Amino acid sequence: MKPTLLTGNGAAARGVRLAGIDYLPAFPITPQTEIIETLAQWIQAGEMDCRMVTMDSEHSMITAAGTAAATGVRVFTATSSQGLLYGMEMIYTVAGWRAPFVLVNVSRALSSPITLEPDHNDVLAARDSGFLQIHCSTCQEVLDAVLLAYRLGEDERVRLPVIVNLDGYYLSFTREPVLIPSRKEAARFLAPYDPGETHFRAGDPVSQGVAVLGGSQYSYFRYETHLASIQALSVFNEICREYEKITGRVYEAVEGYRTTDAEIVFFMLGSFATKAKDAVDHLRKTGLKVGLVRPRLFRPFPAQAIIRHLADKKGVAVVDQNLSQGKGGILHAELSSILYNEERRPCVLVSFIGGLGGRDISVEEFFEMARVTVQAAESGKTPAPRLLYTHEELARMRGLQSIAGNRSPGH
Repeated sequence: MKPTLLTGNGAAARGVRLAGIDYLPAFPITPQTEIIETLAQWIQAGEMDCRMVTMDSEHSMITAAGTAAATGVRVFTATSSQGLLYGMEMIYTVAGWRAPFVLVNVSRALSSPITLEPDHNDVLAARDSGFLQIHCSTCQEVLDAVLLAYRLGEDERVRLPVIVNLDGYYLSFTREPVLIPSRKEAARFLAPYDPGETHFRAGDPVSQGVAVLGGSQYSYFRYETHLASIQALSVFNEICREYEKITGRVYEAVEGYRTTDAEIVFFMLGSFATKAKDAVDHLRKTGLKVGLVRPRLFRPFPAQAIIRHLADKKGVAVVDQNLSQGKGGILHAELSSILYNEERRPCVLVSFIGGLGGRDISVEEFFEMARVTVQAAESGKTPAPRLLYTHEELARMRGLQSIAGNRSPGH
C-alpha cells in the first residue's frame, strides 16, 4: 500500500468517509472548514450516502448531532476555537444524553485577542464535559483516531461522544504521507452502528430522559457517566490491539519515546511532540538521556500508564500549549495530581508554557527546557513556571507597547 499525501483536515475527512456516517450537521469556522467542504463534495457527487445539513450556529450543530445520535444513527461534526465554546452548553448536554458521535476539533486559540493560530485552551475547556478526548500528533493519527473514536464511543460499555483533536495549521493544513485503510479493512474494524436500546421511531415512542432531577438521582447519572469514561480506557486499549492486527499500526493510550533509560522526560500533547522527538534524538547524541511521554487519551486520563512511564525519572519538563489564567499549565496540574502519592515519582516537575496562539517551539527551546530540568533535578529545587518567550521577543513587544503608550490621541 502506497501512502497518500493528505492534510490533517483531509485525513479527518477520509476517516469519516471510511466510517460510513449517516448524518452531518455542520457550521463553518477556520481552520476546520476544509473537513466539511471535502465531505460535502463527496456527498454531492454521490460518493457518500449521508445527509448533510448546514446549521445556523455551533450550538444548533451540536444539538443536532446529539439528537441524531440518540435516534441510533452514526453522526459526525467538526468545529474549532470559539465555535466549540459557542456550543459548550450542548457539549455538556449531549454527553449527559450518552449520545455517541465523533466531533473533530481543530485547535485554535481563544480570544481575546483574536488569532487564527492554534493552542489547546479550546479543547481543554471541554475536559470536564463527559466527552472523551483523543489528541493527535500526525496526519496518520488523525485518520486512524477517527475510526478508533467511533468504535470507542459506540461500544456498549462506553456510549459517550468523542472529541478527536488536531492542531490547527500545524496539522490541519500540512500534508504528510498517510496510509489509508481499504473499505474492507475499515468495515472489518468498524461495523455499522448498533444502537441497542437507543432508538427513536414514530410508531414506538420511547422517552430517553427527563427534564429535571433532584440531587440524589442527578448524582447517580453523573457518576454513571464518569464510570463509563473510566471504562473507556480499557476499551481503548482493547480496540487498539484489534486495529493493529488489521492495519499493522500500533496505538496506545500513552506514547513513550526513548523512555526506558531516560532520566529527563518531556511531557506534552499534540503535534509539537514530533519536534520534541527530534530534540530528544539530538540531545541523546550529546550524551543526555532524554525521552518523551505523550498521552493520546486525555479523557479518560490514563494515569497508571503515565505513572509507569515516569517512574524513577530525575525530572519531567511539562510543556503546556495552554494557559489556565491565574493558575498555569493545565497538563502540569493534571500530572501533579496523579504523581503526588507515588513513591517512585520523578524528583521534579518543571512547568513550561509555550505554543500559545501558534507561536513555534524551536528545537533550541527544547534544549533549554532540558537544561533547566537537569539543573532542577540536580539541585532539588523546582523553578517557577516559565513562559517560552525569548528576551528579544519580550524587548520587541515592550518596545511596541511603549511606542503605543506614547502616541497622542491624534495618531
